[in-house]
This record gives sequence, C-alpha cells and structure tokens, in this order.
Amino acid sequence: MKIINWFKYWGQLLLLPVYGISFLVPKNRNLWLFGSTFGRRFADNPRYIYMYVNQNKEKFNIRPVWISHDRKIVNFLNKNGYEAYYYHSLKGIWLALRAKVYIFDNYSKDINFWQSGGALKVNLWHGTGNKKINYDNRFDKFRHPKNLWEKWKYFLRRLSDERPSHYVLASSECMAKIFASAFKIPISHVIIDGYPRNDVLFADCNLEILYTEKEKSIYDLMENYKKKGYKNILYMPTFRESESKFFDVMDLDIFNSFLQENNYIFYSKLHTKTKFAKEFENINYSNIINVHSEVDSYTILDLADMLVTDYSSVHTDYILLNSQQFFLHMIWKNIQNIQGIVILNMIVICLKSGRIQWKNLWLG
Repeated sequence: MKIINWFKYWGQLLLLPVYGISFLVPKNRNLWLFGSTFGRRFADNPRYIYMYVNQNKEKFNIRPVWISHDRKIVNFLNKNGYEAYYYHSLKGIWLALRAKVYIFDNYSKDINFWQSGGALKVNLWHGTGNKKINYDNRFDKFRHPKNLWEKWKYFLRRLSDERPSHYVLASSECMAKIFASAFKIPISHVIIDGYPRNDVLFADCNLEILYTEKEKSIYDLMENYKKKGYKNILYMPTFRESESKFFDVMDLDIFNSFLQENNYIFYSKLHTKTKFAKEFENINYSNIINVHSEVDSYTILDLADMLVTDYSSVHTDYILLNSQQFFLHMIWKNIQNIQGIVILNMIVICLKSGRIQWKNLWLG
C-alpha cells in the first residue's frame, strides 16, 4: 500500500505539463464547476450553492456542473436530473479545462487541480473553527517544512493545495482577518457572507434539498422520534486521536439507562476522516444510534435538540438555532499542543472519575 501511494504521489510530476497547458485553454465564463472534500462527497457549502445555482441557472445564465472522484455520487446526481461527471472521464477532463469558475470547500483538487489553470477559484471552506489552519498552524508539516528535504518531499502537496485561492468565504469580519492570514491572501479577496449550508437550517429557506438514501433514512428517524416526544442529542466531534477518549469516560450501560428514563435519543455523527467508525458502529444500545459519517450534517442538524461536540466548528453553525450545546473538555487538553487555538470562548461539560456527570439541565 505504501508503494502504491508513493507512485501515486510522485506520479503527479507527469501532470505538471498538463497543468501548464491548462492555462492556454480558452475558458467559458458561464461554466461553473463544483466539488467537495477532495472529490469524495456531495456535501457542505458547495453542495448547497450548487443546488441554488441549479434552481436559478436560467436567471443567472450559468451552467453548474458537479465534478466528483466517486462514480456513485455522479450516478446519484444524474439519476436526480443534475449534471455531474467523474473527474477522470473525458467529459470531466474537458469541462475542467474549459470552466472559468471553480467552487470548492478544501482546495481546487476537490474538482481537478491539474486542469484548473486559468480558472477563477472560490474556496467556500468548511468551518469557522477554533483551531489554527493552513499557514497559521505551525505544526503543519506541508506548509512549514523543517529542512530542504521536507521542502522537496512536500512541494507537490503544497502546489496542489495552492495558495492563494482567488477568493475565500468567511462568515464575519473577525473570521475574514483569520482566513486572510491562514490562506495568505489579501483581505480584499475574502468574501464576508453567510455559509450556504446554514440557509437550510431555517424553515423559510426555499432551497430544494436533495437527500441521499442514508440522509433521508436518518432524517425520517430523527423526525419520527421528535413526533413521539423524544429529544434528539447529536454528538459531533472533529477527527483526532482523542475521539477514543469517548470510550474512556462513558459507561454506556448507565448512559443508555439515563437516556431511556428521560426520553432522549443519542446520535453519534463522526467526522468523515475518523479512524473510529467501526468502534461507534459496534455500539448496540436502544437509545444510542450511529449516523454514517458520509451523511451531510446539515441535512439533520436542525432536528437536534442539543449538540455535544469538542472543538468542531459545527458549534458556531448550531448557535444559529438557539438550542443547547455542550463541549467535552477532555479534548481541549491536547489541541493546544497539536494545532493551536484561534478562538476560545466555550462552555464545557465536566468529566470526573472516568465518567461523564450528566445533569438533567434540559429544556423541560
């Protein structure tokens, strides 16, 4: 596996001429490409602005196309009447060369970096978090190599992560300053506006929402429990080794009894990069339900009566719903030394004697 990954990484050297040539291909200003999470998901901010542009494409005279590295996503969108292509298909490559606008939430390789020369790139990013990111994260070995060997070793990664994106979306003036520093772009290239993914949290949003089968299943389940009088507690940690501490501090037998007594349902929804999916999938209790990590959080977030998280940026989005949320403080012991903190203004849930001290502080 390491050998295969080595060839995949250094094989990108062969694509450098392709990247150069892509600058010479004439661009279509009305062709906009969308992608998310290194091409592996139909999710987050690009998903919702893609849906919005699709519903208004005649008005804006824009051709919106989703480019994915996963054929299942392409088939899903095609089946539902949306234009999407696999990134290594002939049509996907051609459109990547011709598009004037790239919209994504990590880097342009969410779509196809090697054909992106000359395109206008808009990074919607995927969070307004508390941890330092990109160039502000001094522990980032890709952007802060320690020696000449590391500079050479990681230069392809730095190139395809590229800086700057032409524009980056931030949700406030405070975050605009942080993102300008993290992405090394002029403050004038930071767009200050709300995140598209948050629009769907409100009842007056007229955006058509397209659910995957997994998303529709968990949405219906949470909605049915609410109708029966249960409260939904949604646990959404970010991805770090510290996720395993959940099992160190939780007595699941006692916790499930507590949930039963109070008509609560506890849903664990892990980050897509989690290493502990199997451990959470193997939890088998009546009032504890694991949500597949590939489910887009914003298809179910408004059904949660309480959010439990660590330092995931989902907490800033959940504030918009004016509902209760708690933070697991065990994670914060490690994050300062792992990545660094930008903002620290949080409520924590206390952990004592290896067990969460759950108190019935509910809405009633």
